[in-house]
Parts: sequence; structure tokens; C-alpha cells
Amino acid sequence: MLIELDPVDRITAGAVGEAGSRTFYLQARRDDRLVTLLLEKQQVQLLAASVVEILARVGKETGQGPPEEQMGLEEPIDPEWRAGRLSIGYHEERDLLVLEAEEQSEEEEESGAEQEAGGERGGLGALAEFGAELQVPGLESEEEELEDLEEELEDPGREETDAGSDLGRVRVWATREQMLSLARHGAAVCAAGRPRCPLCGNPMDPEGHRCPALNGHRGTEA
Repeated sequence: MLIELDPVDRITAGAVGEAGSRTFYLQARRDDRLVTLLLEKQQVQLLAASVVEILARVGKETGQGPPEEQMGLEEPIDPEWRAGRLSIGYHEERDLLVLEAEEQSEEEEESGAEQEAGGERGGLGALAEFGAELQVPGLESEEEELEDLEEELEDPGREETDAGSDLGRVRVWATREQMLSLARHGAAVCAAGRPRCPLCGNPMDPEGHRCPALNGHRGTEA
């Protein structure tokens, strides 16, 4: 199932819950159609970094976009599914950025559960930038996919069944200004979580923090 919003009226990312146990969302609206997806914090962080990188490469002056007070999540927060693979690119002729999210597969879900059980929640899948080589750790560069994507974009503004996959897909088109606001707000949301320990860099919970730098785990390596 492909859901396409072309172009969006608004796009944002946000989090709900207490620090340390927040749930992150990506949300986009066109007219009366509101689409909400579940994301991991790392996906929001990398998406924000990717947007900034793309805008820098475009080389055009970009306005500030919607202000911070207009970037909150809309109710109802009813996610379609959890996103696995995210892809983002820039369409020069339309001067729009296009973001595509694919539903997390069972394999990605199992991999994320294993990482979480080991003390780390990745859940990123792959965040690829179409048409450029983005050198950011954890990102996957796929230059040739821009042409494939453009072939699929001949009939925008549609919802249709993708016969080649049972996974859901959402594709949104947004202005440079809208995406800059998304990046700015998403980065601020991620930074508003648990404070980092100045010694080990790990998040600190309100009830306390067992620092490896103070219990001998790393003290012998100094």
C-alpha cells in the first residue's frame, strides 16, 4: 500500500512520554489526510542530519519555514506502522524534497529486538539519500535509486497497492523550508531527552545512573 502526499501542508516529528521512555513519531498532512508513523530516536536524528546535508548541497537560500510553535504533533496520534527503511532526496525540477518511509519488516523488527535486549535499540533499518553520496555513519548511499524513484512518480497524489510487496510505504513531498523546520524541530526533540553523563556519555535516568567510568568497567583502561 502506497500512501502519497504531494505536496504536504505540514510535516513534523515529535515524541510522547517521559524522558528515557519516549515514543517518536513522524507526521505529515495534506488536506484532511493525516499520516503518522512510528520512528526510533536514531531515525529522527539521522533524518535531521540528512536534510541539512541535502539543503547544503542544493546551494539555494532556504527560508526559516514554519516556526517552532507550529511544529507540534496533531491529535489523534494513530500511527499506521513502524518505519524501517527511510529514503530522502531532492527533485531539482520541482524544487521539492521527497521522503519515503517503508514499513519495518519482520527481519528488521527481530534485529531491533535483539539490539534492545543487548542494551542498544537501533531500529534504523537504512536511511538512504537518493542521488548523492552522504557520508554519515549508519547511512546507506544509493545513487542509482533516484532514477527508479522518478519513474514511480509519474502519477503523484495517489494511494495504491504495491503488488511487489506487502509492506506499507509512505511518500511525502515537501518544500525546502518545511524540511528545514522538520530538521530543526526533530533535532531539538531528540536533544530534549535524558541528559548525558559527562564521564561516559550514556543517558542518565532520573532515578540514578550507574556510570561505567566510576565502577571499574573502564577505569582500568585509562
